[in-house]
Order: sequence, then C-alpha cells, then structure tokens
Amino acid sequence: MIRFSLRCDGDHSFDAWFRNSEDFERQSDRRLVECPHCGSSSVKKALMAPSVSTGRKREQIALAMGEEQKRALIQLKELAEKVRREADDVGDRFAEEARKIHFGETEARGIYGRATPEEARALIEDGVEFMPIPVFPDDRN
Repeated sequence: MIRFSLRCDGDHSFDAWFRNSEDFERQSDRRLVECPHCGSSSVKKALMAPSVSTGRKREQIALAMGEEQKRALIQLKELAEKVRREADDVGDRFAEEARKIHFGETEARGIYGRATPEEARALIEDGVEFMPIPVFPDDRN
C-alpha cells in the first residue's frame, strides 16, 4: 500500500492509501476519491513529505503528518478497534458472509474478516458495500 498526500479543489489536505499509483488514477478518474472534509471528488496528488525512519515506528509515521492528519489517524484507529470489538470476525469467509447479508439471505450484522483481492473485486461488482480495515504498525505485534 502507498500513502498519498491529496488536496481537493477546496484546498483541503488529506491522506489516502492505495495499492499503487494506477489504482489512485483509476479511482480518481471515476470520481471515487472524495475529500473527507467537503466531499469534493476533484482531488489531486499533493506534494508529499518523505517518511523519515528514526527506528521508532510512531515517530516515522508522525514525521510525515500534520496535526489534522494525526487526529484523523487516531479516529481511524478508534474506528478499527470498535469494529473489531463489536462486529463478528468471520475470517476467510468474509466475501461469502458479506454477500449473504447483502442479498438478504442472512440477518444483517456487522462483520469483518479477510478477502483476497479477487474476492474484493467480485464483491464490488456485486454492489456489496464494504471497506478495508487498515492494519496499523502497532497492530502487527
């Protein structure tokens, strides 16, 4: 995954993660990348600060972010923790379970788990709404 620094036409700055530059371009061209502040889908890459390794992961991340990005990262971590705490872990059956919920074959509930890139693409094609839960450096212990 690559973290891009982005800026919308409303001059809001934010970061987003993409598999590669082509994924960003494809999603941006389809107007799928939106500013979290104002919802604008007119988003471009901004000048990116290099990540400086200090030997401590927290400092490495913090050096590349402003205060607004740090707050957003904290909120994202809290959301990921809440999902893991309150939703059902369905493991490798994520795609199957998400599809069952989407098509009303089973009771709607919060789930999380793992899906291959192919399974994720198929879910998108089927119109199943989901989002990846990021894994943070602190989660990899």
